[in-house]
Amino acid sequence: MTKETNKFHALQLFTDTFTAETVHLTNEAIGIYIRLLCFAWTKNARPFNSESAYRICHCINDNCEKKVDKVLNEFFKKFEDKSDAMMHTVELWIHKRLVHEHEYLTNKYNARAEAGKKGGLAKRDLATSKTQAPIPIPKPIPNDKYDSQFEQLWSLLSKKRGSKYKSYQIFIKVDGKIGLTIEDIARIYNNQIREIEDIKFIPHFATWLSQRRWEIEEDNEIPDLINRLKALGYVYKGAEGSFEKFTKDGKEYKIDKFDEKHQIQLVQ
Repeated sequence: MTKETNKFHALQLFTDTFTAETVHLTNEAIGIYIRLLCFAWTKNARPFNSESAYRICHCINDNCEKKVDKVLNEFFKKFEDKSDAMMHTVELWIHKRLVHEHEYLTNKYNARAEAGKKGGLAKRDLATSKTQAPIPIPKPIPNDKYDSQFEQLWSLLSKKRGSKYKSYQIFIKVDGKIGLTIEDIARIYNNQIREIEDIKFIPHFATWLSQRRWEIEEDNEIPDLINRLKALGYVYKGAEGSFEKFTKDGKEYKIDKFDEKHQIQLVQ
């Protein structure tokens, strides 16, 4: 039996975002949501059925199951699966953000393990070759400064902000982890900066890549957060650059849409 190597016992919780997303829930519903999050994380963010959700929430009657269903429908994604032996249709639930977080951590620790393995092999080879004369390795002469893939990506950017060389260095590190085509990367970047008139608010492309901002494209956190802050008495004043601006009780606040924690900042 193969040992599970990508099971993480700790789940990072962004408290500001979680509070904003669950401000309308009862304490009982929040408890159900936390139970389901923890259950999904222990299963490596894999899909689970409604019966498993009822069981983990200790449901003993229909009223409890209805409360669990309400939380599932609001925060989890439902899809149908026909992979069982009898080809029966089974309804399963999955949490999109947990899946992304689990994949990110898996790739991160696999890369770290691979680097450690290479370091161990290098030490072993060094120990066995101390008596051997080193063989000089000629440095290859590069044909081009940038590869064709990055050149295509750079040419598709509507506004080329920041250093091209630094952007290329970051691109080399993250390429293969993005999971998107060159055209999709350029489209997402161009869409995110389209409404920014002042160039000083446009993120450098290297910064955009290093902060994994391409993941924001399908994320509905900002519209949902704006609506929930309105419900708390904040007045939405619109966007300025990368910030969403609010007022409340005569004070001005702002939220950086590229800040993963979406922390509310008081404007001095």
